[in-house]
Amino acid sequence: MPTKAAAPKPKARPKGPPFNLAKAAAAARAVSANELGQVPVLMIHRVMAKPQYPLDRSTKELYDEFTGMAKQGYVPVTAAEFVAGKINIPAGRHPVVLTFDDGSITHADFDGAGNPKPDTAVAVIQRVAKENPGFRPVATFFVNRDPFYGGSKPGVETMRWLTRNGFEVANHTTNHKDLSKMSRAEVVKEIGSDEKMIEDATGKPSTTFAFPFGSLSRAHLDWAQRGTKLAKWDFQGMFLAGWKPSDSPYAGSFDPRQIPRIRDKEKIKEDDCKRYCSTAWLEWLAQNPDKRYTSDGNPATIAFPQDKMIYLYTRYKEWACPY
Repeated sequence: MPTKAAAPKPKARPKGPPFNLAKAAAAARAVSANELGQVPVLMIHRVMAKPQYPLDRSTKELYDEFTGMAKQGYVPVTAAEFVAGKINIPAGRHPVVLTFDDGSITHADFDGAGNPKPDTAVAVIQRVAKENPGFRPVATFFVNRDPFYGGSKPGVETMRWLTRNGFEVANHTTNHKDLSKMSRAEVVKEIGSDEKMIEDATGKPSTTFAFPFGSLSRAHLDWAQRGTKLAKWDFQGMFLAGWKPSDSPYAGSFDPRQIPRIRDKEKIKEDDCKRYCSTAWLEWLAQNPDKRYTSDGNPATIAFPQDKMIYLYTRYKEWACPY
């Protein structure tokens, strides 16, 4: 296995005296907090009223799934927030990371008044957030060349709109090719040209990256994460195609360069979705609440049952709040 990359920075602790462990532990116990639990990172492609291909999701399916998650206490965080360990959500709630691949017009497009069109992913997220207070209207969009092509706004303007409205725009390479079959120079060109497009549009570099097809090799982890002397970037988290929830960013097992995602799909035979797609995993996490990340609501602590102390990444001991 590759060397473990640098872990995300801990939650920022407020200035002043250390937190009161007994008081914090009592509050964490009251909500069965487990901030070393697993986090679902959903991988979503096109969204449309009538899906055309297996990876497509209907607007209704997305709305129903997100509404169901809101009712279960899930709160969206961006991929950037997740890898940085900035999971500042209310006590008793669970983080979920909504990621959309390929910069499809079905993710973000606008009507004549400049509002997101009803069948787009952004509109669905905002609708669910409006109907379910606490469900944050945020997500991460991994984009390629000509993002949101064919929309009412140029792709550059759509990326700017997304970042102004709390969404994350991140790198997915320019041409969506299999990086594992490329030379270092080709990998750097694929990532670097996409990075330039994103930086030119948003004014800031990407924090996260998603491998096309989830394909990578040992060497590509280093090339993809930091580039070269002539073309540099520094992704804090890199996402795979995946098939299971991610470990907590505070766990010793968390590798920010190989973060698994879950295909967003109901329980069907294809790709063993009866076990490994979003509907199946969300049901499993609901049936196994001790395995799921549950927040203590305190950004100054990392709370979990005492018997899970062995899973904490040692650099976070100062923030530990076992109970």
